[in-house]
Amino acid sequence: MVLDTSHANLNALEFEVFGVDSRTGFMPLRPPVGRLPALWEVWEELLDDARHEHLQPGDKLGLSVAEMARSERWRNSLRQIPLLLIDDLETSQELLRRAHLVLSFLMHFYIHTLPPDSPVVIPQPISIPLLQVAKVLDLPPVITFSDTVLYNWCLTVSSSDTNPPKSLNPDAIRCQTLFTDTPDESAFYLCSARIELHGVRALNIMRSSMDEIFVGDALAVARLTTYLISLSTIIGELKSLLLDVRKECDPEIYYNVVRPWFRGEDSDTYLVPGSGQKRRWIFEGARDYTDLNMLPPDRELSGASAGQSSLIHALDVFLGINHERPNSPSFMKRMQRYMPRQHRQFLDHLAKNPRPLREFVMSASSMDPNDGALALKEAYNHAVMSLKEFRDSHMIIATLYIMGPARRAAARAEATHTQVTDDATVGITGTGGTDLVQFLKGVRNQTIRTVL
Repeated sequence: MVLDTSHANLNALEFEVFGVDSRTGFMPLRPPVGRLPALWEVWEELLDDARHEHLQPGDKLGLSVAEMARSERWRNSLRQIPLLLIDDLETSQELLRRAHLVLSFLMHFYIHTLPPDSPVVIPQPISIPLLQVAKVLDLPPVITFSDTVLYNWCLTVSSSDTNPPKSLNPDAIRCQTLFTDTPDESAFYLCSARIELHGVRALNIMRSSMDEIFVGDALAVARLTTYLISLSTIIGELKSLLLDVRKECDPEIYYNVVRPWFRGEDSDTYLVPGSGQKRRWIFEGARDYTDLNMLPPDRELSGASAGQSSLIHALDVFLGINHERPNSPSFMKRMQRYMPRQHRQFLDHLAKNPRPLREFVMSASSMDPNDGALALKEAYNHAVMSLKEFRDSHMIIATLYIMGPARRAAARAEATHTQVTDDATVGITGTGGTDLVQFLKGVRNQTIRTVL
């Protein structure tokens, strides 16, 4: 299904057209579905069992025989379930989102409990419905940021009120579905959720700013300047929320216990024995369904990543920060494949604005360099630098939660003569499959280059 946005005013951001809420941004105002109907209860039960059994990654150092046996019993039970139809799910976006979450969690449990030298063949009882659900939602068949954050929460206190709430308190939500049931995993997802909810203020500023750019007179310039000053403050608050993850999420637990579960195929560098080739994820039975061509042309299947946050992409687009490369899609552009369809359309709509902010600021400064135009340029540059500082903080978090633990894990593996994962053998990668250091420095430097 392609959303008809022909009636949308390109000089305004009509949030509701793109599934964006003026109170909660890219997160839904109401809690997502917490469990599928009875027809698909077997999927939910398998997910419950995986969590209850505290399954462990197959490449965990010191994995015991009992843990390996427990994982194989669970995988065997998954292989035995019937292949269920999704026809009755297709009438509800909310049910489809829950199905994508459940099936992708099941798939990641299945894959990451396998021994590192085992081929990855995703059993047909989950491979086919996941591919079918992914096709309807226009999402890749892999776990995404929307699965772990946007549609993975419930209220801490249930409410019987059927009226839509006026707002969503970030402190009144908790995660619904986790791989490890650790407070650290929950804190990691909720950190992103708080950023998304607080970021709705930035989205509202974008909408008001586009209205002022359309008017374009001296009063509009003054108002736009005020909006950009406020935007700088909000981005600074997002930076603080990002750094707050350190209060509740332990870096070693995150790296060694949580992070392994949502690695994607492009982060899987284990080799097929005797071939020297990387393992590929095979969706069993997919060739029997000619309408399930859901894998991207370059066969990319990245795991959940903060790079899939539509909010951060929206800030880039609004401020005119271009991460594109001449010959191939940038990492940021590739991550848009993993966003909900309407959110991708929102970003496309924002990018098609006939009067982009950066061009307007440049034009105002060159055509009439008065105090108002100079103040606008200064406010714009301050907003860009605030986003640069946000990315500096992202580098701090990446160092603390990935780079440092990766080096320590490599040292432990070397001491025990154990095979190590990709982070310890090649360039340190994010769960999105990119070279993490290179990516973070690149987007930060491109942000700096946007300053006027």
